[in-house]
Parts: sequence; structure tokens; C-alpha cells
Amino acid sequence: MTKMETKRERNRSAILLAAREVFRSEGYIGAGMDDIARRAGMTKQTVYRYFDSKEALFQASLEVRRADGGNGFLDALSLEDTREALTRFAEGFLKVHMSEDHLASVRLLLSEGPTAPEMTRAYFAVGPRRTEACLAEFLRERLNLDDTEYGVRLLLGGLLSLRMHVLVGLIPTPTQAELAAHARRIVDIFLQPKS
Repeated sequence: MTKMETKRERNRSAILLAAREVFRSEGYIGAGMDDIARRAGMTKQTVYRYFDSKEALFQASLEVRRADGGNGFLDALSLEDTREALTRFAEGFLKVHMSEDHLASVRLLLSEGPTAPEMTRAYFAVGPRRTEACLAEFLRERLNLDDTEYGVRLLLGGLLSLRMHVLVGLIPTPTQAELAAHARRIVDIFLQPKS
């Protein structure tokens, strides 16, 4: 990597880190490109050279978080044993989607999404579609499920059934052991033989 490429990557990383901090503290609507540039230690024009809009910057910050937090749970779907594959997927999915970082993003989406539809677009462009597509393929191939769209909604809805209770403060964030037990119970119900 040349010095110029190294500098570009360092600048991009600094902007993304600053954006993540500003979005978290100020929200999407309250976050300004001036604030992000100041926090990154560069000019607003430099930030715009890397990201042409706040929406693009928000989406890129989500992509970095996804890469850091991982979608490794999708890899579990390639395991040979169907129950083990679905259980590991479910456990990994919950570990990511019930993390404090992810819950903070959901809170932001719920509070500001209705007035900032571009934020909602960026959020959904990053993750849910890929997860849903991979899971639908798994359900079609492994379980011969015809209505994979409904199957995906049912499985993910069951897994995330605790999330709203956590978001509104009805229950504390479950421990990893509690999330794993919840994942296994949902998979057991989902894979129950039909009578």
C-alpha cells in the first residue's frame, strides 16, 4: 500500500469513527457534518471527499460496525446438521442483535426513522436483506419450505421477541446464556415435527 493509500484509509477510518460517535451522541438528525469533521480532526470538505452525504456516511458507519460485529452467524447455516446449523445461526444472530451497540441503533431508528427516511433506507441496505435471503435459501433447501418469506419472518420474529421488552425497559438485557437458551427454544419449536 502506498503512502497516499495509507493516508486515505487512515482518514476514512477517522471519519467513520467520528461519525459513529456523533451519531450515537447526537442522533442522526442532530449529527452535523461539521461536528463529524471536527471530531475527526479534518475539514468538512475532506469529509465530503470521502462521503457525499450524511446518509452515505451513516450507511458506511453501519457497514463497518457489521464487519466488526460480524455476520458470522450466517456461516453457521452451512453446517451439515440442520438443527445444529439453525441453532448456531440463532445464537449468533441474537448475540449481535441484542448487543448494546445494536440496541442503540434500533433505538435511534425507532426515534428518528419516521422523520429521517434516508436513515431507515441506509439501515435496511446494510443488513436485514442479506440475512433474510440467506435464511430463506436455507429454509427452502433444508426444510423444503415453500413460503420462505413467512418462515423467515416467523423465525426472526421469534428470536427477536425479547428485543422490544428490552428496548422499553420491561426486562434487562438477557445474558449470553439466557439468549442461547432462548435461541434453542425457538429452534426447537420451529423444527417441531408437523402432526
